[in-house]
Amino acid sequence: MVRKPASMYRNVKQRSFTRREYMGGVPGSQIIHYDMGSKTEDFPVKLSLVAKEKCQIRHTALEAARITANRAIMNTAGRTGYHLKLRLYPHEVLRENKQATGAGADRVSSGMRGAYGKNVGTAARVSAGQKIFTISVNKENFVLAKDALRRAGQKLPTPVRIVIDQGMELVQ
Repeated sequence: MVRKPASMYRNVKQRSFTRREYMGGVPGSQIIHYDMGSKTEDFPVKLSLVAKEKCQIRHTALEAARITANRAIMNTAGRTGYHLKLRLYPHEVLRENKQATGAGADRVSSGMRGAYGKNVGTAARVSAGQKIFTISVNKENFVLAKDALRRAGQKLPTPVRIVIDQGMELVQ
């Protein structure tokens, strides 16, 4: 896996790298579910977590945020009291030019010669104002859903805000 910090992959610096048929194997995404909770019930209040800036979010960060939000809302609203949807898919393939370390590494490695890099992970490109998560709940679980989105936003590498998409009149 990747040895470099996630902050090195956060900024969008180069053109998109998504053509998997030309790559020699891409690491699988760690995201397990995209829809959680009750998928059939219609809830009156919808909240979304929206990115404020353009960035790349790695699949590990998306999964950590999903787990955090799901656990926070499920423990209080129950298994069928909400619907949580992850609205991104990590299409972007991340590369890393691995360097040899230790004694004698200068004789083994070739430095920056042919530094295209190997595939080490995936990320989702997010533009400013794009929705990342959406939670649908009943009116009585509004505060819990807002707190779940706030917790999920702390796991992401970009500043976020919470927007009420539907049911504004019910909440006030």
